[in-house]
Amino acid sequence: MDMDTVGSRLKEWADLMARAQAVLAQSQAAAAAKATGDEFSIVDANTVLSAYLKIWSEVMSDPIAVTEFAQNAWMDWAKAWRDAWAGEGQGAADKRFRDRKWDADPIARGLRDSHLALERATERFLKTLPDGTKDALRVKFYTRQMLSALAPTNFLALNPAARERFLDTEGASLLEGFRNLVEDLERGQGRLDIATNDPAAFEVGRDLATTPGKVVYQNKLMQLIHYAPLTEKQKKRPLLFVPPWINKYYIFDLKPENSLVRYMLSQGHSIYLISWVNPTKEHADLSFEDYMKLGPLAALDAMEKDTGERKFDILGFCIGGILVTATVALLAARKDKRIATATTFATMVDFTDVGEIGVFIDRDRLKVLRAHMKDKGYLENHHLQDMFSMIRENDLVWSFHVMNYLMGRKPPAFDLLFWNADSTRLPAAMLLWYLEKIYIENGLRQPGQITLDGTPIDLGRIEVPFFVLATKEDHIAPWTSIYPTTQLLGGEVKFVLGGSGHIAGVMNPPAARPKYGYWTRDDYPASAADWLAGAEHHQGSWWPAWSAWIEAHSPATLVPARVPGKGRLKAIEDAPGSYVRAK
Repeated sequence: MDMDTVGSRLKEWADLMARAQAVLAQSQAAAAAKATGDEFSIVDANTVLSAYLKIWSEVMSDPIAVTEFAQNAWMDWAKAWRDAWAGEGQGAADKRFRDRKWDADPIARGLRDSHLALERATERFLKTLPDGTKDALRVKFYTRQMLSALAPTNFLALNPAARERFLDTEGASLLEGFRNLVEDLERGQGRLDIATNDPAAFEVGRDLATTPGKVVYQNKLMQLIHYAPLTEKQKKRPLLFVPPWINKYYIFDLKPENSLVRYMLSQGHSIYLISWVNPTKEHADLSFEDYMKLGPLAALDAMEKDTGERKFDILGFCIGGILVTATVALLAARKDKRIATATTFATMVDFTDVGEIGVFIDRDRLKVLRAHMKDKGYLENHHLQDMFSMIRENDLVWSFHVMNYLMGRKPPAFDLLFWNADSTRLPAAMLLWYLEKIYIENGLRQPGQITLDGTPIDLGRIEVPFFVLATKEDHIAPWTSIYPTTQLLGGEVKFVLGGSGHIAGVMNPPAARPKYGYWTRDDYPASAADWLAGAEHHQGSWWPAWSAWIEAHSPATLVPARVPGKGRLKAIEDAPGSYVRAK
């Protein structure tokens, strides 16, 4: 390395240190506010400490089990090192260690295998803790978080691939990693906002959400997009897409090759889609009921005016699917027959078992959340991002820690992660009601427990055909918690289990090289495990199966293709509209 390069890098280090010093003052202030309770955090230290103390007292009541765990953990750890030095260790299936450099020398093998042995031993011990309590769930969850953080992959001195890159680049990788760290801290204004995508790689309306259409209706909560047809004739019944309002609508309309909107247009559907507003303080009082009335109910009214039709298909994803289910239940209670078929993706309506999300939410945290949102009127988007990332910490946190900071690289351009980072705020009234009534009290499962717009609702009174999609590796809405929908709805149900997770399993278009696959079965035993044991696996995308299901429930009548803005509703602006671009 020549002296000019040395001088240039030293100057860059000095500049970055000055920027880091400025932003770390913000970090320290934020950390202090969270520690004292002045600022909301999804992780409550007191709750976590209390859980460990309670479980510890139970564990210590059986000292023999504790001693056996310690002995087994030590023996497994020692054997991992012994095998590593003897060259007997095998390559690890864990993708954190997929780089072949972990096999190259006994120290790297020993670090890898001893850590994996400790994780396995700890997991075996944690399985002996009592199930069904929040304290046990929290101890299991946060113990895993600690072990994931301590993996040798996460440290420059212990990671052979990071060390080699440091040497090959003559230290430039460390400089770039520090730059990435400072930029992430600055973007988060002191909060570490780990970059998971290249923010310059995509632009909404240019690279994503490019399917032509027009905004034909809007209110203070949503814009309604009507998409341009791709066929000369269209199905008589329009189809309404209801996206989640935790993120932007364009999960349904990513790139042309994986756009569900474009795919269903090609199948001859007339597509309308809700684009939610990104709430501010002025939306603080908007309730779940408002989301229903100003969302799908307003959209159905607008679609009826635009097309003259009285029957519609409807689709909801995640929390949008919960809204769709509640809306269909309300219409059923009122004997309103406008919905002909309903579809939900990755949607729980039974919250008996919510999985690991349960570590973050209870009535005590609800009180803290209410106080936090009292003045702001909304929950900031990064809190939910952090929560969902912690549930898949190795994929969504530590892998990017290694890439961004140890390797000094930038994240690749990936449309799903770009969308995932483009999240929205949540209005206070809606969120508090939802968490209490639907999440904590599990009100949707109980007939008549929830009243919307003055009408008690009962899922058992829903008689319209329902297509219910879950995904096998979903970390947000576990498929075994979605499956009970088959027992709760009063009409025909088609349950399909897709491969992969909450996003990739849903956005799984037909392709020359099929991914994931899906499972089907025509009867629905009470147990999800029993259903899967007798289910048939299919290769490729489930999209054609869903399209065929709607087709089977559709009238044969076709109508001339509906052109956005040429019906009774005039165009307000071009898709994707202005609401989706609001930050």
